[in-house]
Order: sequence, then structure tokens, then C-alpha cells
Amino acid sequence: MALHDLELKKIENTLNAFIEKIRPTIHIRPELDFGFNISGQSIELVEIRPQWDNKSIIHRRAFAKATFVKRQEAWKIYWFRASGKWESYEPVASVPSIEKFLETVEADK
Repeated sequence: MALHDLELKKIENTLNAFIEKIRPTIHIRPELDFGFNISGQSIELVEIRPQWDNKSIIHRRAFAKATFVKRQEAWKIYWFRASGKWESYEPVASVPSIEKFLETVEADK
């Protein structure tokens, strides 16, 4: 089941504020930027970069993911491995809110 419209709008506002906070300065954004995708119960944070040999090709690579598990009322946190698979984020496997997810991402160096 997808997130409700009101929940989705709150999450989008929270994500937009977070992305604005972590975005590089404006002159760097053509080479590196950040964004997010929402699909069903999952949110992915993405890195946005042009292809090294063809700047007209833009790649969006997910690096962190949170999936809401209604039964547990928690957001499960995942990170994207070089193998191309999502893996549970072991320092903090789940959090109660999207804000806590973003705090966890920001704290991870």
C-alpha cells in the first residue's frame, strides 16, 4: 500500500528541505547534485552526475533507501552496495520517522 497523500506531501517537504541543506554550491551542481525518488513505500536518496565522457548523459545513482513497514510503524534503512544490491544499514537498521532516517544519513560519513 502506498503512502497517503497527506503523508506523502509531508515527506516530500521534509526531503526537499534536506536536499537543499546538503546540495553543493550552485557552481558545482552541474557536476554533482542530489535528489530523491519516491516509489510506493520507499524513498531513495540519489546522487546526480553527468557521465564522465558525455556530459549530456545524466546518471541518478541511489545511495540510501528507507522503506516504511506499516506493521512495525518504522522505516527500514538500506544502503546500496557496489555489488548493485541493497543491504540493511547495520549501525541503524530502522527508525521511527523520515526525519530520523535523514539524520542517520547525514551522520554517516
